[in-house]
Amino acid sequence: MRERMYPLSKAKVRQSWNKYNLYNLARINAPNYRTINFFQQKWKAKSALRAYHAEHVREGQWEDMFVRRPRAVVPMDPQKMAQNDGSNESAGRGSGLQKSETPGKKPLHTPYMQMTFAPLERRLDIAIFRAMFASSARQARQFCVHGHVKVNGKTMIYPGYLLNPGDMFQVEPDKVLFATGQPKERRSRLSRIDDDASELEGLEGAEYEEGKPPEGEQAEEEEDQRDPREIMKSLVAQSKQILSSSDTLPAKRKQDLRFFQKSVKRALSSRNKSSSTILSDSLEAQFLELKALLDRRRDQPRGPSQQSPRISDPNYVPPNQRLQAEASDSKPSQTSAAPSSSSSDRRTSDSDDEDPTESDLHDLRSALDIVHNNPVDLDKPYATPWAPRDYMSAFAFIPRYLEVNQNICSAVYLRHPVARPGLSEVPTPFMESVSSAAFGWYLRRR
Repeated sequence: MRERMYPLSKAKVRQSWNKYNLYNLARINAPNYRTINFFQQKWKAKSALRAYHAEHVREGQWEDMFVRRPRAVVPMDPQKMAQNDGSNESAGRGSGLQKSETPGKKPLHTPYMQMTFAPLERRLDIAIFRAMFASSARQARQFCVHGHVKVNGKTMIYPGYLLNPGDMFQVEPDKVLFATGQPKERRSRLSRIDDDASELEGLEGAEYEEGKPPEGEQAEEEEDQRDPREIMKSLVAQSKQILSSSDTLPAKRKQDLRFFQKSVKRALSSRNKSSSTILSDSLEAQFLELKALLDRRRDQPRGPSQQSPRISDPNYVPPNQRLQAEASDSKPSQTSAAPSSSSSDRRTSDSDDEDPTESDLHDLRSALDIVHNNPVDLDKPYATPWAPRDYMSAFAFIPRYLEVNQNICSAVYLRHPVARPGLSEVPTPFMESVSSAAFGWYLRRR
């Protein structure tokens, strides 16, 4: 698959964040047109550009979308238009009195030919890739087909849907995090399966190889100590092994085993959801409580005498020492000299750590925010805590015709891409001469 999509022998650039694609992108050179005729120039340019611009779209479908008149605009200064109504230019027009506005400065060239594949930018899958919601155009297409994309609030399963100005599309945040985040290591993904398999092998070895079944009391104690979820997982693994190993099993028995697997998986998922909600609620409450304490501590006014009470007031007793003293007074004093010395050392150490500095509070607050906003969750299909995937910075740009909100994984298609003086809004890694040759190919003037 890699050799077909990202061949290293012949540099073909795709709409992807793959590391091999980045390597091929760095190997692009200016084409040599000295040894080939005009027809070959157009064919090579068309081949290179079609490999990048929506290579998953059929050629006939793209030819129907091709437009002979690319869109372009001429920027005009609104301040100058407000000050000048055009009477001076109209008075001198045709009489030789009209002069260039800025003599010595040449106007920028408008790259019209870079707009050859502008109609493809209206496709929903290409817009998702341009908005950085997917790591490749093919993955964006997969998101559409699987029903993870909405256009104007309605699920859109057609990746070839042509967006109109003002359309809003959004992708499920979990899918965006999966597409743009670090992939989970294969070892961590298969760790649970390996643990279940090793546990099952250990049970089989203890029961069948030695030929001595475990005693009843020991088996009951082991079953009491084991987690019910682990027992259910081991049962599922055992049923899978029975289904794969036995060919003479009746169809009814196989159906019962498959039904048992589905019911266990459903029960495990429901247990995971309930436990995760309880855990998240408790963590949320703890986080909010710590955050309120930090806010209260930060907003508490401090005078010069309150900043260092131990220095200014020799009789100052920290609150923790006062609480410990009250607790010791309420209890009968039956302690020796060694415990009293250890308690005094503990009090002094607590008093030393009682008043954190502003930098400590700031570091603690930032750490709590990071842990709360980016927690570790082993059930996610991507590595947690979330981090951007490798080789992403070279492709991290958003075109001008899109307005993207990464917080809610949503974007608005503002307008169709246009060409401006010195700028083309269609991202492409190729030169204008290559785009011009490809445009000539699709004009059918060969």
